Amino acid sequence: MNGFKTGLMEPGVNPRFAPDLLLRNTRAHAVAGGADSMWLPDHLNSLLPASIWKPAYTGIAKFIPRADAFYEPWTTLGYLAARNRLARLRLGVGVTDAGRRNPAVTAQAAATLHLLSRGRAILGFGPGEREGNEPYGVDWSQPVGRFEEALATIRALWNSGGTPVTRDSTFFPLRDAIFDIPPHNGTRPPIWVAAHGPRMLRITGRYADAWFPSYAQTPKEYAEKLAVIRAAADTAGRDPQTVLPAAFFFVLTARTDTHVDEMINSTPARIFALCAPAYVWARHGVEHPSGPTSPAPRTCSPTPSTNPPPSTTPTASHPHSSAKRS
Repeated sequence: MNGFKTGLMEPGVNPRFAPDLLLRNTRAHAVAGGADSMWLPDHLNSLLPASIWKPAYTGIAKFIPRADAFYEPWTTLGYLAARNRLARLRLGVGVTDAGRRNPAVTAQAAATLHLLSRGRAILGFGPGEREGNEPYGVDWSQPVGRFEEALATIRALWNSGGTPVTRDSTFFPLRDAIFDIPPHNGTRPPIWVAAHGPRMLRITGRYADAWFPSYAQTPKEYAEKLAVIRAAADTAGRDPQTVLPAAFFFVLTARTDTHVDEMINSTPARIFALCAPAYVWARHGVEHPSGPTSPAPRTCSPTPSTNPPPSTTPTASHPHSSAKRS
């Protein structure tokens, strides 16, 4: 595919031994593999319950003993930018949420990284997760409305040219707000939006530079949602083709399908599959083990589910089966 690019997502957690060991390893693999970009998540805690982050369930717990020890991503990306002047990897957050950060602070962080890294920053943005906000006292009411207003606020500040901005908003009103960090060669960081539902797709079309979903989908499903985004972009007076189609996937590699199946059926992989909402499971003829409410994976037991995700669902697929489905 012409122009097809790949990036690597670094877990961004504190390992044993050197604090930057995983960072350096992921960066080296990204450079050696010809990746276009390197990414970090923005979390205070893991989606996985602490009860399964043990060597009995996953060997990597010996190397990463604290699943919740996430680094602050913007600080870490600045560190990587300073060590990455020659490789020129683009540096992205996948993704910062609109709940825990005021959008003016997010706009400042992304613009700073973009300027100091000479145009390599990517702002991945989304509404976040309930389990990453409520434990820290962050209001989780109206997450999509809050997200849309945060995105509009970032755009307003970036487009202000240093002139005071006054803007009414339910969540983030601006009153003579100044934002004067200059762009890099006339550019701001592209905004990649993690969107899945109909309203989020329309917001993506109105504001985003790229669509960045995190649930695996069939090509038909992906095309249908991309059409919604591009229609919204057209309605907003934007060129629909300027919204870059992207996606985030977990990739498990092994020498044989048998070994891949063993990893897919491991307890951590099963828990991650619970992140997919109940309607995704139901659409493929499988009931979500937690029922229609689909609670956060952090609340789940380490006991293996009796109803695991089969290889034909969007939660897990081999390359050869994906090729057949496309």
